[in-house]
Formats: sequence, C-alpha cells, structure tokens
Amino acid sequence: MQEIFGDVGLYIPILVIVFLFLTSAIKIVREYERLVVFRLGRLIGEKGPGFVLVIPIVDKLVRISLRIITLDVPSQEVITRDNVTTSVNAVVYYRVVEPNRAVNNVEDFKMATAQLAQTTLRSVAGQADLDELLSEREKLNSKIQGILDEATDPWGIKVTAVEIKDVVIPESLQKAISRQATAERERRAVIVQADGEREAAGRIAEAAKTLAAQEGSFYIRLLRTLPEIASQQGNLIAFPLPIELRQLLPDPFKAAIELTEEQKKDDEE
Repeated sequence: MQEIFGDVGLYIPILVIVFLFLTSAIKIVREYERLVVFRLGRLIGEKGPGFVLVIPIVDKLVRISLRIITLDVPSQEVITRDNVTTSVNAVVYYRVVEPNRAVNNVEDFKMATAQLAQTTLRSVAGQADLDELLSEREKLNSKIQGILDEATDPWGIKVTAVEIKDVVIPESLQKAISRQATAERERRAVIVQADGEREAAGRIAEAAKTLAAQEGSFYIRLLRTLPEIASQQGNLIAFPLPIELRQLLPDPFKAAIELTEEQKKDDEE
C-alpha cells in the first residue's frame, strides 16, 4: 500500500504541471475581441474569436477590443482666425479595425489617438472664424474627422465620428454678439414691414384703378364699408359724397371764380 501511494505521489506534481500548462494554453476570446500573438518575439497574427490554443511561455498575447471607443477631448484654448480667444472641446468615436497594426505600429494607440485629436482640434479651430465655430460645426466636424482618419490609418484605427460639443467665448463678446443679433432681427423686421407696405400700396393702386374704371363701383364699395364704420365707437360718421353725384351738382368754387371775374369786368367798364 505504501508503494502504491508513493507512486501516486510522484505523479501529482506532473499532473499539476500538465493542468497549469493546459490552463495557460487555452484562451477564450469574445466576439468583440482579438488576440495578437507574438511567438518568441515574432508577430504570428491575430486569433479569435472563440477557443484559441497558445503555447505558454513561448507566446506573448495582447488582447484588443474591436468595439467603438469614446474619446472625450478636453477643452483646448484656441485663438480663431479673427483673433478671438475661445475654449473648444469635442468627442471622438473610433475603433480598431486591424489589431496587428494597432499593436505593432504604435506603442499605445489610445494615448496616441488622444494626443492627435487634441492637436487637430486646436489646429482646425484656429483656422476658422468665430462665426464658423458657432454656425458651421458640421463642416468643422467633417474636416477634423478626415484629418484624424488619415493620420490613424497606419495604426489600424478607423475614426467614425467627431463632434464639437461646446464653444466657450468671453462674456464681453457674448454681449456684443447678443446686440448684433438684436440689431439683425430689427433690420429684418423693418425690411419685412417695408415689403408689406409696398405690396399693400400696389394692391391699393390696382383696386383704385378698377374702381375708377367702372361707374358706380365707388358707391358700392362705400355701401359695403358703412357697416364697418357703424360698428366703431363714436357719434360722428364722415359720409363721403360719391364722385358721380358731385359731378351733377354745381361747383361752388367755380361759381365764386366766375362771379369774381364778372365783377372785375364791371369795374373796368
């Protein structure tokens, strides 16, 4: 019995070593991950997802996630093209599309991408006017994304989107922009009012021509206007005399002029 237990005791360390070897050799890689394998310092390639066998001690593994990474770019002090000091921050969305290059071509792709995003944001914002930063963010977002995507392509990284979040400007400049916006709204209101008055004057002129062309039309229009006049508060109603009736009545001014001319003739005689 002692001999049997003695033989089993000899195999226990071997079994432990085999178990540890198998545990180290078997790797489970998730669907959104890849393993970049270096064997004795040489790049073997990426493996996964699923069940992966490696050689312990000989193989060195780097686990890379393929999911989109959200990078919050901190606020950057920028002097715009029109010499306005602003503070701009942004958010960058990117992911690793080639794990081999992300590990082999750059030491730390996350740090490198973050630093590149900061410098690119400062450069692009400094080349733009303040109005562009405030009103043309889509254009600047596309420009920053294109620069980052081209620069990170050798690292096996794809920049999917860039969004400028906030543009902070000095308080004194905010008041000036507010006054400018108020003046612009007032200018537009005056233009709209002038256009409306010009259009109304044209319509009134057309209506006057139509009324003058038809006999009795002015009197009909007058009768239609009387209910509106009567509905207003007040005791005095001005009733204009139609032009057609005035033509039938003698003109007092004309009669006075004729009487004056006759008196002058009598005096001369």
